[in-house]
Amino acid sequence: MTEPTAAQRWWHPDRFAPRRRHLERRGAIARATRRFFDARGFAEVETPALQVSPGLEPHLEAFATELKEPFFDGPSARLYLHTSPEFAMKKLLVAGLPRLYQIAHGFRNGERSATHHPEFTMLEWYRAGASWRDIALDCTALLVAALEAAGRDRFVRGALACDPTARWEYLSVAEAFARHADIDILATAPDPLAPDTHRLAREAARTGVWTGARDQWEDIFFRIFIQKIEGRLGVGAPCVLHDYPASMAALARRNADDPRVAERFELYACGLELGNGFGELTDGAEQRRRFEADVARKEALYGYRYPIDSDFLAALGVGLPESAGIALGFDRLVMLATGAAAIEDVIWAPVATAAEAARDRTG
Repeated sequence: MTEPTAAQRWWHPDRFAPRRRHLERRGAIARATRRFFDARGFAEVETPALQVSPGLEPHLEAFATELKEPFFDGPSARLYLHTSPEFAMKKLLVAGLPRLYQIAHGFRNGERSATHHPEFTMLEWYRAGASWRDIALDCTALLVAALEAAGRDRFVRGALACDPTARWEYLSVAEAFARHADIDILATAPDPLAPDTHRLAREAARTGVWTGARDQWEDIFFRIFIQKIEGRLGVGAPCVLHDYPASMAALARRNADDPRVAERFELYACGLELGNGFGELTDGAEQRRRFEADVARKEALYGYRYPIDSDFLAALGVGLPESAGIALGFDRLVMLATGAAAIEDVIWAPVATAAEAARDRTG
């Protein structure tokens, strides 16, 4: 590998200068975000990045480390950098905080692209006594405030634009698949615990989406979603994509009117996912069952598993109030508000690549 010159390093003044205007706007958006939540009576909290369980979404890979106690030959324990501060923040809901938010670093290994980074900033907030639609309304006001702080009149991503002051679109997942892919997605999942993979594969083939012989239902879902749907969401105005199939919402409660779907929504602008929100599951026994299913699936797919946070389940046993919350990608919000082309353009100091880290450690 060719050794980069100093001028090619992210910190070189010539390389930093084009990013500086985006980063100054990032600061303005962060200040506006704190004003937004402070004015609404939210407590700003800070929770540890080191956790017993990093999060159990099967496809996410965490960073691991060892916790040692400060005495000779004492015990040590495997901990992980969290993929989201969700578990700790929900424990604070149980503790009695009715409204809380956090601007926290999250960590996901093996992720790097124009819209992904191994260390990123997550804006996460929760409200006791709220529904997922209340959280979506929070998003409406927050996005307007962020754009005003950036001094711009719309979000931009390449040739796509999105005006958060326009009328937002609320679109169910079933409606999105019917409109953009001509597929009745819920008909392929009559039983959320055993969706019909073969039926969805046939539907994918009919619409020109390739599938592999080992693909599971969720793999095919995402192939169709990425190729046919995602890029059309949030163009012109933000889109709230809601009512996800119940099998795809491990931390959300099921819809009381249609148990095939759960109270999960995602927020889209300019074809980019900004946030993932839930009407929160409060049943500890059901949450354990879902966690165990996710752990088993991860082991089947990748050959390893992460531990379940028993302390979180104990908190649910004490009583998580009826509540809702969302995790929103703060870096992505800044990208769209500034028109930056890539996530590293709005991160002050990007994480080194594996090759760079190896070279600089030995160089």
